[in-house]
Amino acid sequence: MRIVTLAGGIGGARFLRGLQAAAPEAEITVIGNTGDDISLFGLRVCPDLDTVMYTLGGGINEDQGWGRLDESFTVKEELLAYGVGPGWFGLGDRDFATHIVRTQMLAAGYPLSAVTEALCDRWKPGVRLIPMTDDQVETHVVVDDPDQGRRAIHFQEWWVRLRASIPAQSIAAVGAEESKPAPGVVEAIEAADVVIFPPSNPVVSIGTILAVPGIRAAVATKTVVGVSPIIGDAPVRGMADACLTAIGVETSAQAVGELYGPGLIDGWLVDDADAAVRVDGVEVRSRPLLMSDPEATAAIAQAALDLALELKELDK
Repeated sequence: MRIVTLAGGIGGARFLRGLQAAAPEAEITVIGNTGDDISLFGLRVCPDLDTVMYTLGGGINEDQGWGRLDESFTVKEELLAYGVGPGWFGLGDRDFATHIVRTQMLAAGYPLSAVTEALCDRWKPGVRLIPMTDDQVETHVVVDDPDQGRRAIHFQEWWVRLRASIPAQSIAAVGAEESKPAPGVVEAIEAADVVIFPPSNPVVSIGTILAVPGIRAAVATKTVVGVSPIIGDAPVRGMADACLTAIGVETSAQAVGELYGPGLIDGWLVDDADAAVRVDGVEVRSRPLLMSDPEATAAIAQAALDLALELKELDK
């Protein structure tokens, strides 16, 4: 069985680990969000790709869900001693090595997809991890800064430094319209038996991936099931509510299901707290969605996969 998922960071990575447990024989291709990518200290950092790679490869800091296990921060401390920032982005010593290798390979002319494949040779995540595009796409947020007025800042500054405390006036995936899918992305979707949207941020993770021309159209031809990132009108993790508000969408499983819509998803898995949700043209099922432990996460992934296969059979 061939499964394609579109994934952001922590929620997507943990769901993928459950999917591997639920379907150990499946060929899983992960199309990773690169809109969160940022250049820091002369290095290209790809937070979502690395979170998937570290999580599935056994190198993630489980407590925080990002960054490396057994990390130290000597380089960060030395940079701050020199007065070099930003100090709000927590790159650890082990993590620096990944970004150095990536940046060197990019400078040598290798595309991001080839670089990601090379990095995964070390981590062996058990999935094929492909960036959504080899082109540079960055998510920027327009805010009304109390000190500097209206300005556009990188998503990471808004998300990590400001903790989304200043409302976003708009969110844009800069460069997405001119980008094209990385090699293998559309082909993997076309060959997939089913496509699953993990409980990743629908605006700045899955939404950004779908903004790359050609990906949405390819996904729309397949049997697609999404897993809600919202439980009882609140995000399971992170600040997806701030992102949804910025695009005028209510923070609810109902509204996110409608955001994806029947033109894109066929099934929508929601939590039991949202069992009353109905989305026209979409099969909605409810079950506990809190990824509290590996067993619970595998059960959620199994439920999403079962629904996808059921809907695929009905389409025959």
